Formats: sequence, structure tokens, C-alpha cells
Amino acid sequence: MAVGVDIGGTFTDLVGYRDGKIRLSKTLSTPADPTEGVARSLDAAGLEIAELDEFLHGTTVAINTVLERKGAMTAFVTTEGFRDIYEIGRGNRPENFNIFFHRPRPLVPRDRCYELRERMNARGEALVALDQDEVRRLGAQLEADGVQAVAICLLHSYANPAHEILVARLLRAAHPQLFVTASHEILREFREYERSSTTVLNAYVGPRARDYLQRLEAHLSDQGFRGAIQIMRSNGGSMSLRNAAAQPVSMMESGPVAGMIGAGQLAGLLGLSSAIGFDMGGTTAKAALLTDGAAAIEEGYFIGGYATGQPMQLPVVDIVEVGAGGGSVAWRDPAGGLHVGPRSAGAEPGPACYGRGGTEPTVTDANLVLGRLNAQRFLGGGMPLDAACAGKAIEDMARPLGLSLSAAAAGIVRIADAAMALAVRAVSVKKGVDPRDAAMIAFGGAGPLHAVALAREIYVPRVVIPKLPGNFSALGMLLSAWRHDSVRTLVGIVGKLDPKQVGLAYDELIAAARKQLAADSVDAERAAFAFAADLRYRGQEHAITVPVAGADAFARSEEAVRARFHELHELRYGHAAAEETIEIVNVRLTVTVARDDPELRGYLGAPFHAEDPRPEQKRDVVFDDAEQPLATRILWRPGLAPGFRFEGPAVIEEPNSTTLVFPGNLAEITAHGHIVITL
Repeated sequence: MAVGVDIGGTFTDLVGYRDGKIRLSKTLSTPADPTEGVARSLDAAGLEIAELDEFLHGTTVAINTVLERKGAMTAFVTTEGFRDIYEIGRGNRPENFNIFFHRPRPLVPRDRCYELRERMNARGEALVALDQDEVRRLGAQLEADGVQAVAICLLHSYANPAHEILVARLLRAAHPQLFVTASHEILREFREYERSSTTVLNAYVGPRARDYLQRLEAHLSDQGFRGAIQIMRSNGGSMSLRNAAAQPVSMMESGPVAGMIGAGQLAGLLGLSSAIGFDMGGTTAKAALLTDGAAAIEEGYFIGGYATGQPMQLPVVDIVEVGAGGGSVAWRDPAGGLHVGPRSAGAEPGPACYGRGGTEPTVTDANLVLGRLNAQRFLGGGMPLDAACAGKAIEDMARPLGLSLSAAAAGIVRIADAAMALAVRAVSVKKGVDPRDAAMIAFGGAGPLHAVALAREIYVPRVVIPKLPGNFSALGMLLSAWRHDSVRTLVGIVGKLDPKQVGLAYDELIAAARKQLAADSVDAERAAFAFAADLRYRGQEHAITVPVAGADAFARSEEAVRARFHELHELRYGHAAAEETIEIVNVRLTVTVARDDPELRGYLGAPFHAEDPRPEQKRDVVFDDAEQPLATRILWRPGLAPGFRFEGPAVIEEPNSTTLVFPGNLAEITAHGHIVITL
């Protein structure tokens, strides 16, 4: 009796699991009040909130707050002499030849950066005591200035957070209306700029995210819901609503990662050692590399892109995202060049073909004009499309370019495909993975429609379209485990470490994890503890995370740790230096608790039985030549039995998505109901 709800920029997707049966819905999002979209999706699926045991949710509210710069008025509090650390940032220049390049614009201006007279050293020893009266005076000033959120990041508080704890306690007690974030509550890791930025991000989005989550909780409660609410983390796991309200920075990529978790499980089921997850919705397209059924987790992430974005030093599923979705708007520049995105028509008004007042041409309009979409079967027939509106929108743009309607529509789709191909290359070729040795797992409402074209572009030999592709991210939420990541900075030379000191650091992590398990009411007996350490050759700046056997690995299996580090360094950089000194910089712990529902966890591998057969249709569809449409088979996916094989050209329609099979490609329905397309 669980439900997963993914709110995207255009659609809100729902997958419910009740009495062993799957329930689905896909409804337009409501940007003004996302909870309204949640309520509508539950009604469309025929689910009573009061009957549910668990509600899992992914949302873009946190990341959109940053990208739109609509967060709270935030103050930054740090150690005396370091107020500029957040604005100075790093000395790198990502775009050397861009004369218009500008550094990341801070979310907190300098006049709201405050200093406190106190000081810890890197060993966690207090050099200058904290003046509590100064903190009280600062709190009064913040309230007078109308500040809504406070980010506290004192120097070396990762080593000893005593001063930060006291500052946060004083501010919260005297000013309960403030959203107060202390860096040690989010990240116990060195690198002052990244730690400061992560703390500021949490404070900046905190009030808006907290208010949204409280409205969601109140809405569910008013409808009689008494179960558990879980929010997707950016690391691919889930957390309690209370934890999400306190640490909303952890849900920056809340929605997109769930689909990649599901794609990883499917890759494992199909025995795909190397796969590319591809998710295309109404607003954006995402890609991630899946190795041995797992998506890569990165510690360094930039909200808004590496060049000018805000750094966030938390574990995030490594996803490359581009502004190309079904609702991406096609437009002409002053020189007459045709572009697609990144601006999207979203849910309001949406593409022109939605008939909701949109007049600008989009990718969805182009696909409809090209015959790739069925106007009468969109969303299972629940939302008929207006082909005349789509044609007019594209014609108005095509006329000044001297293009026919079909040529303009084909151009829009090709430009969008080219942008998405760059994202797929970024997670494969740029990672040293040959796409010819990988498969693509495509999902999202528009992903299956464009997947084969992308695979042809970069020579991926096989495309997999899973069951329920249009709701796959919501399904991924129901498959994801509860997860908690924690880190402590511990610098030393491997071989000269004090085993007791390492053991104490891991004991801290274990104690914090057990506290979080209890706070989230998760059964600690089912928890799996995975230990790791960040290692580097002495003199290097960045480290590699190396899994270790346990908290005492450096005491009993140090040589195994060394060997594994050399192996991973060779894999990532193409060389290793066995004679070099190895340095440890962080210890890490990841705790996961798998969902206690074997039937739901096994859904992707469950036998598939065809139902709802419908007669095969024919219609003209444009593939490679805009002026030469091909007579194409139109198949209804729910009625295709396991083992059914066919050759393109074909269009496979289903309630919430459409799959395009190019001429000459061979498609087959697996025993589990997935579509495997061989190019």
C-alpha cells in the first residue's frame, strides 16, 4: 500500500502499489501549488490517501529555488577574518577563452556576511573562545534586517563543531522564526569554500522547501493519511520528511535520481555490465552511466553547471542534464538560426498542441506533426492533442526560414536530439566508456520516442524500454532503499595511522547513523553498513573513494586497501604509482535499508502477461527524410505478448509514452515485458 509521486516541470507522475497491483496516473503539474498536482494524480489513479501505508516523493522545489534565485533572504556567519571566503571561491577559470565569463554569483551578498570572534585550529583545538553576547547581538541585528535564514560555517568546525553548536543553539532559542543551518549538521568535511557553499544552499532553499513539505504533510493528513512520508535524496536513497525539511539541500536532484536507480536495477536484471540511463521528460533530458547495475555517485556537484553554478559537496548520483524536453521551445535568433530550448513551455500553458493557450512551437508539437505521436491516444486518450494548433505554431516559425512544415518539424527534433546526444556522450565517451559496448535504458514520457535516434547518433547497439517508461521515475522511488551518507575528515599517512584514531572516527559515523535510523523509525536490524575512505597520493589535491572491509580495515588489511587504491587510480587516470606515499583525507559510511517488500522489489523481473489487445493500425510517419514519410505499423504495447518480435519502422504506443523504432531495427518483448531494440 505504497505510492511514489514525481513532480516534474510539466507532468506529475504517480505509481501506486496496492494489494499486489500497480496503479498509474500522469497529470499536468501545477507550478503555483504542487500539492494540487499530487492530489489530482492520486484521484486519477483511484487511490484513497487514507488507505496508504507509505508515500514516497521526489520534487524539484529545491533545485528550482536555486536556479530561479527565489530563495530566502539569507545571512552567512563565519569566523572573524573569513567573511569573503564564500565569494572568493576557487581561483580556477573554467572557460579560459570566454571574454564574457563571470564567476558564480553568490546567493548571499557581502553585506549579509557576518563575522564572529572565535577560532578553532585544524586539530579541533579552541584557540579563541566564542563570545556568546556577540552572538546574541548578531541575532538581534539579523532579525532587524529581515533575514529569514542563517548559514553558519565556522573555520575548522568539521574537526570540532562545539562553537557552531553553541551559535546555532543561541540563534534558534532567541529567534525561532529563523531557518538556521550549521555546516556540521550537513557536512563534516574540509574544504572551506565548498562547505560554506553547501551550507548556504541549505539555508537559502530551507524556508521554501520546509513550507512546501509542511503543506504536503498537512494536505495528506487532512485526507486521513497516517503512514510514513519518505523524500528522495540526491544520492538515490530516501529520507524522512522531517530530515528533508531540515536538510533540503539533500534533495536537490530528488526526482531524476529515482529513475536512474530503477534503470540500474533493470540493467542488473538483464545482465548489462555497462548501460546508459536516459530520461526525457517535458522540461529536461538526463543521462547517467550505470556500471554493474549501479549509478555512479559523485561528491562534487554544481547547481547550475560547473562554470557558473553553486558547488554542493554532498553525494549525488552523477547525472548530466540538458534543457531539452518535450516542452522545449523552438525559436529563431536574430540571424535566422533555429534553436531548441532550454526554455520550456512547461505545464502552463504547455506545447501548442495541448490547446491550453500555448502558441510557441515545441518538440512535442514537432513529433505530432511528423506523425510520431497519436493525437487521440496521448495519456491513454485522456488528453487529446490539437494537431492544427501544433501545425500553426511551427508554420509561423518556419515561414521566415523558407522551410516546409515537415522540414521545420524534422529540424526541431534533430536539434533536440543533438543536444541530448551531448549529454549521453558526457556520461559515456567522456568517462572512458565506449558506447558501442553499452546499452541504453530509456524512459520518461518522451525518452522512448527519441532513444533510438540518439543510439544511432552515438552507435549504441541496443536500446531497452522498460515497463511503465512514462512513470519510471515514480516507480524508481518505490524500488529505492533508505540511505544515509556521512563523512569525517581525517588526514594522515597510510602506514603511520593510529588505528585507535581511525576507529574512533568510524565509531562517530556509526553512532550518527544509528541516531538517524532511530529518528526516521527505520529498522536498524536490516541496515547494511558500507565503509570507505578517501585516499590520494601525497601531494595530490583530489582523492578517490576506496571501499574498505570495515572500520578496522587499516589495522588488519592495510595492504588490501593500498592495492585497491592503486587499482582504482589506474582505472580512473590510466596510471598508478605503487612506490608513492598514500594519504587518507576522509573516512565515510553509507547505511542503506532495502524496502521490506519482495514483490515490489521484484516487479521489474516479474513475468509479463499481455492484456488489452487492440488492432494494429497504420499511418505515415517521418523518420530520416522529412519529405518522404513511411507507412508505419502502429502497435499497442499492453497487448504485445512476451516473445513478440517485429522489425521497424514501427511506433509502439502505450498510455503514458510512445516508442519509435526506426526502419531495419529489430524489437522484441522480453519475458518480463520490457522492449529490447537491436540497431
